[in-house]
Amino acid sequence: MGTIAGFRGTPDAVSEAVEVRMRRARVIHEGDHRFATLIEENVLRHRVGDTDVMAGQLGSLLAAMVLPSMSLGIIPAAAPREQIMWPLEQFTVFDDVRIHVELLAAKVTVTAPGELDIYLRAFARLADLAVHGAEARALILKAIEYLH
Repeated sequence: MGTIAGFRGTPDAVSEAVEVRMRRARVIHEGDHRFATLIEENVLRHRVGDTDVMAGQLGSLLAAMVLPSMSLGIIPAAAPREQIMWPLEQFTVFDDVRIHVELLAAKVTVTAPGELDIYLRAFARLADLAVHGAEARALILKAIEYLH
């Protein structure tokens, strides 16, 4: 986060940002929410910190997998990509009326029905490529082994 703040030329308020993110993350433990998350296997090995930070992040994924509110799918690096042949930007589907797209300098809110449909179809195709449960856990454990 500090690197991003430095690149953007914004104040380095990492501790405050972490606190906000941790409060926001509590939603997976509270209420009647349901979350379906997809992650590319390559992201599991993308270094955003030292070995301890990465091990902690991967451990958090393992812990989140067992929550009743969470469905975690990992798209294996070797998955056939005929259905989605290009990398996609990060996007969050909240419901069938709003999607947030993360760009380098902004978050875009998509509400136009035709554009919503494109993202929903992309999510469905990516979900078809993903593995869950024991297979996903094995990929995370392999990434942890890769750290050492």
